[in-house]
Amino acid sequence: MNTRGGLRAPGLDWLLMLAVAGLLVIGTLAVWSTTSGRDLLTAGDPTAYLRKQLVNVAIGVVLMVLVLATDHRWVRILAPLVYVFSVAGLVLVLTMGSTINGSRSWLQLGGMSIQPSEFAKLAVVVGMALLVAERTEGSWRRSVGTVEVVGMLLIAALPAALIMGQPDLGTMLVLSATVFGALAVAGAPRRWLAGLLVAGVAAAALAVSGGLLKDYQLARFMAFTDPDLDPRGAGYNTEQARIAVGNGGLYGQGLFDGSQTQSGFVPEQHTDFIFTAVGEELGLLGAGLVIALLGVVIWRALSIAAATDDMFGRVAAAGIACWFGFQAFQNIGMCLGIMPVTGVPLPFVSYGGSSMFAGMLALGLLQNVHLRNSTSLPTRLLVPVGARGIRGASALRGSSTRR
Repeated sequence: MNTRGGLRAPGLDWLLMLAVAGLLVIGTLAVWSTTSGRDLLTAGDPTAYLRKQLVNVAIGVVLMVLVLATDHRWVRILAPLVYVFSVAGLVLVLTMGSTINGSRSWLQLGGMSIQPSEFAKLAVVVGMALLVAERTEGSWRRSVGTVEVVGMLLIAALPAALIMGQPDLGTMLVLSATVFGALAVAGAPRRWLAGLLVAGVAAAALAVSGGLLKDYQLARFMAFTDPDLDPRGAGYNTEQARIAVGNGGLYGQGLFDGSQTQSGFVPEQHTDFIFTAVGEELGLLGAGLVIALLGVVIWRALSIAAATDDMFGRVAAAGIACWFGFQAFQNIGMCLGIMPVTGVPLPFVSYGGSSMFAGMLALGLLQNVHLRNSTSLPTRLLVPVGARGIRGASALRGSSTRR
């Protein structure tokens, strides 16, 4: 639809919005089902976690709206602050964080638990995107060379080292995939990409063979290779997850009627193993719908990256797509027994405020990039004074097209 003067009216990527909305609905129902009958978890209130998840979704929507409505130049100006606050949170975790399931990953603030590593994924994405944009936009050389690659790796290295200090192997794997995807889209030389792959495989082999992993992490890896090795110990989660998913059949046992889910056999089912509840109670059709909706989210993120001529937006959108894609694969894979148990949430489905807030902030950034690309008018909230000083002709495209 056109407005006066031939300008296109700005519009959201509604397919992306609908896919996320579908995931939020399914996830909220699954969280309610997995917690309503667990009195030790809910203190006898079957709707306790339902209300908490609805609050998380509401706060996430507000954060998403703030990011998508903010002028893109402000997004770039605030990117370094996002990175600094994320690193500060990771440092606080190591000094005063709470240890849960062998990993010191949470900060207790009042009655809330915050996991800074979830926000670190977004911080690394925007930090890398800003660096490569500032180095290439407005320059005669728009390719990414050794200096840019090293800079992007250094941006990721500090949060990665702090995350490994917790240790949080699952988040580290997701972060590694995200960094690799952002480098590839930014145009990093192939020799760097190949070298990083080789280095990653070597580091993984060294960690397993050299005793660098914690005992529980090594036990999980061994249980992944052979779930029957310790079915009542390290292999218990994987074994029960497989049983729950297998119980669902084609149509599922019905919401609030899953035998494994309602009996509480699957540990951490409302968070890390939420997909098992979907598979058991909604069946192959429900689980397939979740996978399809996640596929739409990843597809739209990649489409937004491909459509924009702004380097910051392109790298940020592609990094978010890699983040969501690998994290979803890791979560669903460990529920099916094809990936080791590492404890990462399913985007927009699992219970948890930190994961929800980070995901919705990323969704807002995707929509911001899409709005920037789909209309000649930039988004209008909070245009920074002196923002014309930001380097790059693309940052000023909105004003030049109105002449």
